[in-house]
Amino acid sequence: MEKPKGYISYINGPVIKAKNMENFKMREMVMVGHNMLIGEIIALYGGFATIQVYEETGGLKIGEEIISTGKPLSLKLGPGIIGNIFDGIERPLLKINSISEGFISQGIGLISIDTEKLWNVKLKVKEGQLLCQGEIYAEVQESSLITHKLMVPPNVSGKVVYKIEDSSVNIETTIVKLETESGDIVELKMYQEWPIRIPRPIKNRKSIEKPLITGQRVLDTFFPLAKGGTAAIPGGFGTGKTMTQHQIAKWSDADIIVYIGCGERGNEMTEVLEDFPKLVDPKSGKNLMERTVLIANTSNMPVAAREASIYTGITIAEYFRDMGYHVAIMADSTSRWAEALREISGRLEEMPAEEGYPAYLPSRLAEFYERAGYVDSLGGKEGSVTIIGAVSPAGGDFSEPVTENTKRFVSSFLGLDRKLANARHYPAINWLSSYSGYTTALKDWYEENVAEDMMDLRTKMLKLLFEENKLLEIVKLVGEDVLPDDQRLILEVSKILKVGFLQQNAFHKEDAYVPLKKQYLMLKAINLLYDRGYKVVKLGAPISVVKNDELYNEVVKMKYNIPNDNLGMFDDLFNRINKFYDDLEVKYA
Repeated sequence: MEKPKGYISYINGPVIKAKNMENFKMREMVMVGHNMLIGEIIALYGGFATIQVYEETGGLKIGEEIISTGKPLSLKLGPGIIGNIFDGIERPLLKINSISEGFISQGIGLISIDTEKLWNVKLKVKEGQLLCQGEIYAEVQESSLITHKLMVPPNVSGKVVYKIEDSSVNIETTIVKLETESGDIVELKMYQEWPIRIPRPIKNRKSIEKPLITGQRVLDTFFPLAKGGTAAIPGGFGTGKTMTQHQIAKWSDADIIVYIGCGERGNEMTEVLEDFPKLVDPKSGKNLMERTVLIANTSNMPVAAREASIYTGITIAEYFRDMGYHVAIMADSTSRWAEALREISGRLEEMPAEEGYPAYLPSRLAEFYERAGYVDSLGGKEGSVTIIGAVSPAGGDFSEPVTENTKRFVSSFLGLDRKLANARHYPAINWLSSYSGYTTALKDWYEENVAEDMMDLRTKMLKLLFEENKLLEIVKLVGEDVLPDDQRLILEVSKILKVGFLQQNAFHKEDAYVPLKKQYLMLKAINLLYDRGYKVVKLGAPISVVKNDELYNEVVKMKYNIPNDNLGMFDDLFNRINKFYDDLEVKYA
């Protein structure tokens, strides 16, 4: 049967209109013009359609053909994803570079994962065995860190009537054949295709109970992220959004990282592409790319593909989640994605909402963040997708639409502060404007796995920081000398908390990643310093005596001087703090 054809009647950048489109479907992928550019139907009316094109449309002419593919914009999901670098619609950039060096040429087609590479397949089924949707029928060692589990696609089940022997084959080889209840034969290859805009089905959504451990103190202790949770990192230019995401990507205990460079500057994305392959995974000592997928869609690439890139990333993440992996997505940045929506909306002549963004911006953001979660997959595996989206508000204005709407749909808000960044305080997360909605859900986990009073200590230290903020307003007006000594003690201990705990050096061997137990002991040392100092101040000791510079410096430098694998040294620090204040208590009692 001949595929239906339409004809271009209007061209406006990445948006084109076509006639003779009665036999096409909404959201169908089409091939546009003589160069067979990839497009997607986004509106149908009568015999006319509006199509967004994912490639450069320069050179297109009125009257050129539009050919149906009969399917929605979908991804090929199979071995060859891990360690690869894709554009916004899962076309491998390294392969494209070998075809047309230095640029993406028009009509290069919807190439995807390598169909010729041979993979060693290990079968997990027998002939006659009944397989249901989501069950694993074979495994492939995709990298030294990730075992790729080949799953029966959703809505498919049947009895195994054919299987190959363990062998080395490409992804187009039929691995298993299933006979369904109706007698149809379904061939299972090494990959499955899935539409990017439809969430992959799950068996059950579980409650969030486990943290995503990052080794970053301001996150793990003060504003924890959760496996299956959502977080936003808003901040102006140069405040450290990308660096914060890099730290989470490198150090978090997620099994797989999907990094989406969505509309970022070309030089910044180049840095990611050059740096990530050189990074060493701290847990395994192997190359970080062996558990990473990069999606690069820079600001000079076609704007429609930028809009699709975050759906590409989340679909890949859901696929690995269904295998039983914990996946973390870094979307950098959702503001550039929203700008792509705004540009396409303008070309479609839609009624603009606030600041020119389309009225459906909130619902699109909600659709994206709702695809995070901790789930039981169809095959009974426990997995999660955690979404950490950077937001780039113009001029650092958090009241603009993208930041405000993102705030509605995420549970962790990690606001970056220009003043902290200028003061070289990194991560520049403002402890006064940031929050995490996961502290209550994770409290039991912290009590069982770290210490019973971990969350109580966190609350107490946060209160100190808020109290310090109030006191600094008074100090600006009348100076510090007018404050009573117990309030001056709050100022001194808060300095230690900010410099010795919240500030972290990404380039220091002991400080780049800090285990939770050390984070707790550091907080305990600062709390001990405050409690003992407060008691002595109330006995009448002046702040100049209570604040011992040598002792305070020792507490600040504990993050460097106490190795992560020798936490017993904290006992000596506690003893020195207690001895100093014991002597003062005797003196002023």
